[in-house]
Amino acid sequence: MARTGITDLPLHNGTAPRWLFNQMVKLAGAITDVMVLERGSEEYLRRLADPFWFQAFSCVLGFDWHSSGTTTVTCGALKKAFEGRKDLAVVGGKGKVSLRTPEEIAEVAELNDISEEFERQLVYISRMCAKVDNAAIQSGHRLYHHALLFDREGHWTVVQQGMSDATGYARRYQWCSSELRHFVEEPHTAILGSRVEEALDMTASSSEGSRKLAVDLVNDGIDHLRNDIVVVEKGQTTLDEWCGLRPKKLHMPRTVNWRALRAAYEFQPQDYEELLAIRGVGPSAVRALALAGELVYGEEPSWRDPVKYTFAVGGKDGVPFPVDRRAMDEAVRYLEMGVEEAKLKKREKLEAMQRLRAMVPPDA
Repeated sequence: MARTGITDLPLHNGTAPRWLFNQMVKLAGAITDVMVLERGSEEYLRRLADPFWFQAFSCVLGFDWHSSGTTTVTCGALKKAFEGRKDLAVVGGKGKVSLRTPEEIAEVAELNDISEEFERQLVYISRMCAKVDNAAIQSGHRLYHHALLFDREGHWTVVQQGMSDATGYARRYQWCSSELRHFVEEPHTAILGSRVEEALDMTASSSEGSRKLAVDLVNDGIDHLRNDIVVVEKGQTTLDEWCGLRPKKLHMPRTVNWRALRAAYEFQPQDYEELLAIRGVGPSAVRALALAGELVYGEEPSWRDPVKYTFAVGGKDGVPFPVDRRAMDEAVRYLEMGVEEAKLKKREKLEAMQRLRAMVPPDA
C-alpha cells in the first residue's frame, strides 16, 4: 500500500556551489551507468519517479535533504550528466528553460533518430503533465520547474515542481509511464509538499462524476454554461451558516476563458482528458466547471489535498554532516571502476558494485 504524509520543501535562496554541482554531475553519471547496466533504463526511470528513491538519490549526490532545490538541482545535474548519451535524455528545467521543452525534444529527436510519432508523443506527455498539475490540481502552487526524462524505448518520467507564494514552500509532482493508466485519474507516483486546507483535485477517483459533468456542461453549449456560472457567482446561503457554523467557501474565479470554452464546445471533447488538452482550458475554466457542477447539479469534486511525502537525510547545509569532497571523489572513482569492470567482463564483475552495497546498513 502507498505510504502517505507530508514533507516541507522550503525555498532556499542562492545556488549550489560550482564545485558541488560538478561533483553531483559526475556522481549522477556514474550511478546512472551502474543502474542502466544492472537494471535497464526502464527500471532506472521508474526509480527516479519514486519519491523515496529520488530523495535518497539527491542526498547521495550531496544536496539539501529538505530544500526546494533538491528537485531542481538534482534534475539539472542529471541533464548535464546525460549530455551526449544515446540511451537516455533529459529535457526542460527551471523557469524559462521549462518553456523550451518542445524545442529540446525536437533537438534530441534529431540527434538520436527518434521517430516523428514518438516525438509528438513526448510533446503531448510534457504538455499534459504540466496541464494536470497546473489546472486539474489547484493547491496554490504555480509550476516553475518541469523535467522530462526518457529513453529510446518509450519509457519516461516527469519531475516537476510548483511554489506557493503564500507559504514559500514547494510541491513536487512525479510521474512514470509504467505506473500511468490515465492522465486525469490519479496519475502520479507521488505528490510531495506541505498540506493545505483546501485543494481542488479533479484527478481523484472520487471526482469522476465531476469530470464527466464538466464535459457534458461544455458540450451542452456556451450560453447555458455561462448562465450556470453566473448563478454560482452570486453566492449561496447554507444551513451551516444560518446555525452559526463555518461553511465551506467555494471561490469562483474572477475571470473565465470563455474563448477556450467556446473552442471546447466546437470541438466536442469525448472525455475529460480531451477537454483538458484544449489550449486555453486552464485553472479558471477547470474551477468554474467544477463549482458549477457541484452547486448547480450536486456533483461534488474532491477538495482533499492529494499530497504525499518523502524523507531522507544529509545535505550541503551540514545536516546531518557537511559534504566531504574527498569522499565524493572516491565514490565517483569507485563507481566508474565498477562500470568499467562490468563492461570488460560483463555482468559477473558487478560484484564490485555489490561490495559498495555491503558498506550500507541493511535497513537503509
